[in-house]
Amino acid sequence: MLFCGIDVAKHRHAVLVVDEAGRVVQPAFSIENRRTSFDHLAATLAAFPEPVAIGLEATGHYWLALYDDLTRRGYPVTVINPLQIAAYRRSGIRKVKTDRTDAFWIADFLRIAAPAPTSRHLPALLQMRELTRFRFWLTDQIGDCKRKILAILDRVFPEYESLFSNVFLTSSRALLKEAATAQEIADFDLAELTNLLQKSSRGRFGLSQAEAIRTAAQESVGVGFLVDAVGVEMRCLLQQVDLLQDQIAQIDTVLADLMGQIPHHITSIPGIGLVTGAAILAEIGDVTRFDSVEKLVAYAGIDPSVYQTGQFQASQAHMSKRGSPYLRHALWLAASIAIQHDPDLQTFYQAKRKEGKHHGTVIGAVCRKLLARVYIVLKEQRPYRIR
Repeated sequence: MLFCGIDVAKHRHAVLVVDEAGRVVQPAFSIENRRTSFDHLAATLAAFPEPVAIGLEATGHYWLALYDDLTRRGYPVTVINPLQIAAYRRSGIRKVKTDRTDAFWIADFLRIAAPAPTSRHLPALLQMRELTRFRFWLTDQIGDCKRKILAILDRVFPEYESLFSNVFLTSSRALLKEAATAQEIADFDLAELTNLLQKSSRGRFGLSQAEAIRTAAQESVGVGFLVDAVGVEMRCLLQQVDLLQDQIAQIDTVLADLMGQIPHHITSIPGIGLVTGAAILAEIGDVTRFDSVEKLVAYAGIDPSVYQTGQFQASQAHMSKRGSPYLRHALWLAASIAIQHDPDLQTFYQAKRKEGKHHGTVIGAVCRKLLARVYIVLKEQRPYRIR
């Protein structure tokens, strides 16, 4: 077996090959990040009679194209964390760092550590990671739009929020698309207002709700001279919310398809649905790269930070938050649902709250328990069962 180390950069990659004894059999050379160079690399590797294992340093997103090309050609490729290579390089005596020496350290690390090739499901996982992160961004955009809508209503119809259990109910949004200010709603024909509410709420609201809304509008202290500007703003924001929600629905359809391509049982864990499950899977990647659940907890950044100096030891340990923020966010969402549907976690949450623990502190502990379940389910490839 030969071992090929590739130090990845934006425009050029350094390549070097060693044998099982660590001797260099192919001195370092550079390839450009383009198709003809990839073909040259493949031809060089194909000239060796021995099989070649390849290690890539995961530098930004620049390794993706080369990884895709090499795996399509049938080579076993291991994607290596740059921190591992940096730590391994420090074991050397000479402090020399160049792209070519880094290629040697990558090849030698591959030879000594013998890490397993990166999961064949990596392409699907990377697509899921891209989509779930984009979905979180779209969700944040919806939140921004809704906050702007509430700020507008607070100026032109401050009483409006008390008229609906949620300002963003379908019936409420249908009304705001027609009339954004108290003055416009006060001028609304009662029969038309009643009909609009009945249709948009599927019969839940009728005449009594229409009368309450119009009365509140007529007695409102909202600013009236903003009617023209606010009308344009409100329609634009509501259209943007509709568009963003449609885009999220499209993403969810693709995520469901990608989840079907990867064997998993993560959604069997109470609190973890399609979206949170996809985000957790995508951020963890290949679970076998974590030797223990503690390492996965540290990767998620939900482990407690430690502060100690001399004789002083901090009595309060905060969450380190040094890992993946997207994994942490997905776990937090899942934990908030799990305490409502999982009897074990619900009991744990209530007991900790009775001890005086803050809600956020307890949710952090629930995240830790959830992640332990995820680790076991992914490691053992079996569904979760509530004891």
